[in-house]
Amino acid sequence: MGYVIATANMKGGVGKTTLSVNLGACLAKEHGKRVLVVDLDTQISATLSLMSPADFAKRRRYGKTLRYLIDQVIRPEPKAKLTIKDIIATSVCNLEQLNLLPGDIDLYDEFVVSEMLHQQALELGKSDFEEVWNRFERILIRQILEPIRQEYDFIILDCAPGYNLLTRSALASSDFYLLPAKPEPLSVVGIQLLERRIDKLRDSHEEGELNVQILGIVFTMANTNMLTGRYYKQVMQRVYEDFGNEKVCRTQIPLDVNVAKAVDSFMPVILANPQSAGSKAFSQLSQEVLQKLSIS
Repeated sequence: MGYVIATANMKGGVGKTTLSVNLGACLAKEHGKRVLVVDLDTQISATLSLMSPADFAKRRRYGKTLRYLIDQVIRPEPKAKLTIKDIIATSVCNLEQLNLLPGDIDLYDEFVVSEMLHQQALELGKSDFEEVWNRFERILIRQILEPIRQEYDFIILDCAPGYNLLTRSALASSDFYLLPAKPEPLSVVGIQLLERRIDKLRDSHEEGELNVQILGIVFTMANTNMLTGRYYKQVMQRVYEDFGNEKVCRTQIPLDVNVAKAVDSFMPVILANPQSAGSKAFSQLSQEVLQKLSIS
């Protein structure tokens, strides 16, 4: 069974999707790993980084998105028309080892979820609604991934900014999480807030139920401009002091326009422009991740 890794930060715009897509592509292309990228963000950025809007619209028309699988957990049908294998897009960007579980602009209805959990609490005779909610957090993403988990070396969960139900469930279902961060104060605050939330998440569950561990903090969009370099280094130094050197990845992802341009081609930069600075950085990061996990 492979590793499930969530990429998360409380703040948006720090490169979570870029990290998820390009790390996954590097692990598949350069290391021959079987990789599944799961888009848990209603902005569907990971989806549109790996397939065209036309292809996504076609899949959505036939219900072949994550929304269908979430619905099956919330309101199970005895004879579901689709399985997760039907919904996963295989060999995306013509990369055989890289697959995608497409997201959706409308993943779930919060009212329906609350109504379903309230009904469960009544049926189970549970006066503590929080206990039912916590259980649902633990099983939602885990139950969706269970049928295919053993087929992949890595499942990368691209989480939305903030701390919604899917992000909590993703963290509860993961072995590790990566924290992308820009070397800016608000991005660093996002790291601190998420770490506190994860500690609280662990406290709200029984001991041993949540075993997710931090894999590393990855600085993204690092600008080496002389005018800003010194300031960025000061911000980074605060992160090293707060979290320790072992929790900060050595590899930094530079600010590279080629990474953004690659999205216009609906593919990772390692495929669109393999000689670019961004591509080389993601390649180096994939090696570092494997080293952290002691995988050759």
